[in-house]
Amino acid sequence: MGNTQIHQRPIGRRITPQRAQFRRLAESADIGTVTRAQLAVLAQSLTCTGLINGTESHLLVALINTVPAESFDRSGRPIVFKSNQQLAFEIGRSVGRVSRMLSSLFDAGLITMQDSGNYKRYPIRNGDGEITDGCGIDLRILIVRYAELDELVRQVRAQKKAADAALRRYRGALRNAHYALSAAARLSEDSLSRIGARIERVSNIVGIAGKASSRVLRRATALLEWLIERMMQLPRRSTEAQETQNMTCPYVENGMHKQITTRHPFDESNQERRSANAEQLSSPKAGSASKWAFEESLRRGRSKINQPRRLPQAMVALQDVIRAVPALKTYGFAPSSWADLARAVPLMCRFAGISEDARARAVEQMGEQQAAVAVAVTLEKYDRQEVSSPGGYLRAVTDRAGAGELHLARSVFGLAARNSMEVRH
Repeated sequence: MGNTQIHQRPIGRRITPQRAQFRRLAESADIGTVTRAQLAVLAQSLTCTGLINGTESHLLVALINTVPAESFDRSGRPIVFKSNQQLAFEIGRSVGRVSRMLSSLFDAGLITMQDSGNYKRYPIRNGDGEITDGCGIDLRILIVRYAELDELVRQVRAQKKAADAALRRYRGALRNAHYALSAAARLSEDSLSRIGARIERVSNIVGIAGKASSRVLRRATALLEWLIERMMQLPRRSTEAQETQNMTCPYVENGMHKQITTRHPFDESNQERRSANAEQLSSPKAGSASKWAFEESLRRGRSKINQPRRLPQAMVALQDVIRAVPALKTYGFAPSSWADLARAVPLMCRFAGISEDARARAVEQMGEQQAAVAVAVTLEKYDRQEVSSPGGYLRAVTDRAGAGELHLARSVFGLAARNSMEVRH
């Protein structure tokens, strides 16, 4: 016969550092500050936070209702002494399921437990018959964490409300964009096809709207509303600057800039303003980075890309970039640091239709900070309808950076001066 191995039964539940911390926290409870009714309402609302599921919430409510209301007064002790078998009978679950749910509630910091050596739950009373301690399910930690958990429920509900509002607005903007596309009779077929491709690209980026974040939905809604305004040929929200007028930019180191405004932004650009390196995802014929853009003659070949990288002539501050690129605010970006701007670059590229390869080449050639500024400038010019191929424009900027002929600071200061003049006029 083989040796009989006897497994010693453990005494009580497994104690982890987190559970020990919850026990210590429960001892600091100020009993009498929260009523039983408040805790019951909170337990029912915790399912929306994801801390517990519906069955665990049902068990927690049963535990709270088991304790007499006077136990939550100053001299009370909100401890449950019911067995797992009795709790299982009351909520209609098995004993093993109740034991596992109690452990989950313990790990979530919603209850604490003190088991006796024989797994019995009983109170410990003083000479006056008052409960001073006991082995059971302690609910005092709910009193300690009531304000924290109640605020968490409020935040989750507010986020859900904002997400629902963003979803409704996005769906309405998408529907209105399709209506506007079918009703825009003034535009050429080529312009309508390009706009339709942009609307489709925004829809593909969002994917399933019900699963998208509210941040993505808000930015997609802003872009769709912007496209609707363009299709309806509405004026810009700020006063339009004077067209084709030469102006000296006070913030530029040296040189003169020209302002380019396109009367019919969705019509075919003439060959004179077409970029050799332009790329357009929606139309093989599209391309048009203006030759009068602030980095003049962007139509340089890629043969210079292997030349030694040179440092930019001037550095710009983040506030200058924000002032020069109001499109950041239009699309829902509010960077407070260079790191925030760099993290927003992938989404800016998706909104402008810039390919991943073009973005990667810009980061490799110019570094993250300068590439973020270049993408922001490209987004602003795309928003102004000065370039119809943002990807081709960014590739040309990258080529110029590789050739050491890029003056990105001039573009930033020039755009800032133009925006300030538009606001004044």
